[in-house]
Amino acid sequence: MNVGVIPARLHSTRLPRKILAPINDKPLVVHVYEKAQQAETLDEVFVAIDSEITEEALQPFKVNTVMTFSDHKSGTDRVAEVARDIDADVVVNIQGDEPAIDPKLIDDLVGTFETPHVFMATPASTDISVEDELDSNVVKVLVDQNNIALAFRREPRQYEMGGYYRHIGMYAFRKQALMKYTNMSQTENEKQHRLEQLRILDNGLPIHVLMTAYSGRGIDTKEDLDAFVKAHG
Repeated sequence: MNVGVIPARLHSTRLPRKILAPINDKPLVVHVYEKAQQAETLDEVFVAIDSEITEEALQPFKVNTVMTFSDHKSGTDRVAEVARDIDADVVVNIQGDEPAIDPKLIDDLVGTFETPHVFMATPASTDISVEDELDSNVVKVLVDQNNIALAFRREPRQYEMGGYYRHIGMYAFRKQALMKYTNMSQTENEKQHRLEQLRILDNGLPIHVLMTAYSGRGIDTKEDLDAFVKAHG
């Protein structure tokens, strides 16, 4: 059984309450949920919420919500709380601010676990512009020749060997790997750069990177939201 979990913390830092921002009369996170439900490899999809305000806002849309603790260190820790009591093989953390997410990309990411030694996988896109490189809201990933992540960062490329791509904020784990992740302490790197995936690299574990040409962007700022609404309204 494979499950998708969308962590939906209400009080985001850069754009408060962005998960409830209306797009075509639906909260942003509902668009993500409906896209995730179209993924053929997911047996169930949950939205991990932390507020009764969110619960009430999503009720009319029949979203499968799970109330979680409000003090999680990362979205993946919130996902782990939901997955803990589910008999799952692969758990996918689908970011609640990716309303354009392609269900096929979710399927391809789950497909990476057909290789037995994959601990964790995440996608990255070859669609990266100069503006993306300079934008600290856009996370970049450096990969080696085997598509294993070497580094994640917000700043532009440094003088390094390896491919440099735009990271897409979606993470898939085998369930036992997810439980291992959430039992690790937050690292200083993770806290400083606000990148939860650094907890894995800092503990010497591999992250497999699925390469794609996906062009969708997450919603990080009011400008991102306005641009998405304009394009899809």
